[in-house]
Amino acid sequence: MTLPTRHDRGPASTDRRGFLSFLGIGTALPVLAACGASEAEARDWPVTKTDAQWRRQLTSAEYRVLRQAGTERPYSSPLNSEKRAGTYVCAGCQNRLYASSTKFESGTGWPSFYRPLRGGIATDTDYKLGYPRTEVLCADCGGHLGHVFDDGPRPTGKRYCMNGVAMDFIPS
Repeated sequence: MTLPTRHDRGPASTDRRGFLSFLGIGTALPVLAACGASEAEARDWPVTKTDAQWRRQLTSAEYRVLRQAGTERPYSSPLNSEKRAGTYVCAGCQNRLYASSTKFESGTGWPSFYRPLRGGIATDTDYKLGYPRTEVLCADCGGHLGHVFDDGPRPTGKRYCMNGVAMDFIPS
């Protein structure tokens, strides 16, 4: 007895494949429709600038992350190895974001913190990967900083995983 080859399976296999493709596209459409402009872009931020002003002020890497919600390559930020006492601030507006005492080594390749400074950040829901994540934004200018996850250390259990290029460090 010989087993049928892939080519011997006939039209039923093609119909099943077409149906599964149709089902996958139908499932993906609502998720993809949720992508795009976030609620954060519509907020009134205390620090506002035109796109041209942001482009003049920021480096291309800062602009891509802060204003276009990009992500820097892991392990590319000099802030990963920053060990001095001080404060991490938004590279766009200098808003105080994190105290160095809350920084920890997460092993992810991005600077990580377990608690923001009061009034430093805002959050929004991000669907860019097709599922909801909590996006972290600068509370003053709305710049994209990174995301927060529930796998951090005590006492908060949070991991604020930030793009180093979106921040500056001010030593104490």
